[in-house]
Amino acid sequence: MTGTAIAYGAAAGAANVLGAMAVTLRMRWSVRALDGMLSFAAGFLLSVAFVDLLPGALTHGGRRAAVVVLLSYVAVHFTQHTIGRHFHFGEETHEVTEMVSVSALVGLLLHTFVDGVAVASGLVIGPTIGSLVFVAVALHKIPEGLAISSLFLAAGARRSRALAAAAALGMATIAGVVLTDHLALLQTYGLAISAGVTIYVGASNLVPEFQARPGWGTPGLFLAGCAVYGAARSLAGF
Repeated sequence: MTGTAIAYGAAAGAANVLGAMAVTLRMRWSVRALDGMLSFAAGFLLSVAFVDLLPGALTHGGRRAAVVVLLSYVAVHFTQHTIGRHFHFGEETHEVTEMVSVSALVGLLLHTFVDGVAVASGLVIGPTIGSLVFVAVALHKIPEGLAISSLFLAAGARRSRALAAAAALGMATIAGVVLTDHLALLQTYGLAISAGVTIYVGASNLVPEFQARPGWGTPGLFLAGCAVYGAARSLAGF
């Protein structure tokens, strides 16, 4: 396990806490800015999933990897829309039950664990791809921390508990990084699992958050996310 992988995992986890602090410390933030961040992140995430994670998964795992991609997508759909069906990437403004907040946290722990797997698996391809995967993961971590902490607050939890929920997501990311180096399953199919989860987060979580917004601003930022990823990959010689 390289120090780079651990550092990336810790930085991504810290972004969860940073997002939570925006809510628990009652910082002022713009809904429009959040929409922009989500749309840019979706473009970047889907680009890294389709251009690098998916091809890398098929190279490392063969045809079985395609099945793992699908199963990973389905698993996240089940956990987020059956166990944690109330979750969305944005601040919760309606009162919810404690069960709803806890179930959303449980659902998110799977996908944040895979965030760590994605970072570690990307570094297996190479340091440049690993760095781009880290950026893709980090981009949606702040809205994710904001969402889970506001959901806990809406359920009547104290601010310390809302922060702890976001910190748990961060720890799950670090665990994903560490365990990828020790579990044969993740070494073989880590890229496939990461591809399935990343496609889900980008296409089924993030895009629905902003696709109904009027105007060209959010679609433009989605395209910008794709373009920035392509430009960064090109500059790196890929």
